[in-house]
Amino acid sequence: MFYQKEIETMSRKDIEDLQLRKLRWMVDYCYNNVPFYHERLGQAGITSGGKIKTLSDIQYIPCTTKDDIRDNYPFGLLAVPMKKIVRIHASSGTTGKPTVGAYTQEDLDVWSDLVARVAVAGGATEDDIFQISFGYGLFTGALGLHYGLEKIGATVIPASSGNTNKQLMMFRDFGVTGLVATPSYALYLGEMVRESGFPMSAYKLRLGLLGSEGCTNSMRTQIERSLNIFVTDNYGMTELTGPGVAGECELRQGLHFAEDHFLPEIIDKDTMEQKGPGEPGELVVTTLSRYGMPVLRYRTKDITSITYEPCACGRTHARMQKVMGRTDDMLIIKGVNVFPSQIESALVGMEGVGPHYQLVVRRRNFLDNLEVKVELLNADLLESYGALETLQRKIHDRLKSVLGLDTRVTLAEPKSLERFQGKAKRVLDLRNEPEEK
Repeated sequence: MFYQKEIETMSRKDIEDLQLRKLRWMVDYCYNNVPFYHERLGQAGITSGGKIKTLSDIQYIPCTTKDDIRDNYPFGLLAVPMKKIVRIHASSGTTGKPTVGAYTQEDLDVWSDLVARVAVAGGATEDDIFQISFGYGLFTGALGLHYGLEKIGATVIPASSGNTNKQLMMFRDFGVTGLVATPSYALYLGEMVRESGFPMSAYKLRLGLLGSEGCTNSMRTQIERSLNIFVTDNYGMTELTGPGVAGECELRQGLHFAEDHFLPEIIDKDTMEQKGPGEPGELVVTTLSRYGMPVLRYRTKDITSITYEPCACGRTHARMQKVMGRTDDMLIIKGVNVFPSQIESALVGMEGVGPHYQLVVRRRNFLDNLEVKVELLNADLLESYGALETLQRKIHDRLKSVLGLDTRVTLAEPKSLERFQGKAKRVLDLRNEPEEK
């Protein structure tokens, strides 16, 4: 199924011709309307879009970072007068000033189209009833999916997050067929469905449009089993607009990038050199159609790869592989690069182990040590020392085979790890804290 079939099945040549025209226009637009970019582009000698002869010339445009956006907080990157802005979103701002996104009406119209594409690609139709269990507010996820789903004619329930018993009640009473949530909250809902006492026949769920955080294949399988749904992943961030930048089709062979509105690149995070098709590196994205707050070559810090081969579904836009990790989330333990997603893949599906875990990094005697806290599914196991020891050793050995280093494994009581919307807080880096005696 397609939402905008003519666009989604354009030839590679037509896509690249469109991108080049839009990139030239965007360079002119940013140079003439955003003081920050006027200065940056001027320093690089790119004072007009005419300087861009081919798409590869984008490498000469300076990158934009999250620090640049924060340094211009809140509205220093606006390209239009404030009276043209009809919506403001922002990131959580947990590590400093929030990242602001400002939207004109044109931006909102494009955004809803992009989300509609992702929803239809994932199997959504006008006959579906979708429950949005993202938190509504400054976060882009809830309203982004809300308007996109309404655009295809689906029924939308703005449930927001939390109050899980009520979420399950609405699933049953309203005949909900589709869920929008974070993967971790979907896992948590699956746990609660199992404990609710209602049979699966009381639920009509069939689809899950999950996003806002990483979801490994193992985690997805567990969600699908617990909720009896088919799950697709979608990608976006406030800096680029929100959800809808890319999303999986029903074949799940990568996330289809909306190349008519975004120009993706993969670069080496250290050398800044561009990587080839299929080579992993840091994702850099340029917005090609954003009026309110355009962004040139935004460094997402997400590690992925891109292929340009058409998908068997008929879509021709580039496909991004699932994000492998983030350059700023990567832990280096005793010289080994460790991503939380690696540990998640090793843990999900293990018998007796819950889906929530926590990584604690400490420094003892000038050496880094990694502790992996894992929740048990059954608290009764805590009463059997032998069974606990066996499970700890099994987890330790599996992690060592994946990571190539020793970890300390701690087993915790069910639901004892700190949660946000059902998700355990993933990483505690205590290496700068005083050493424990």
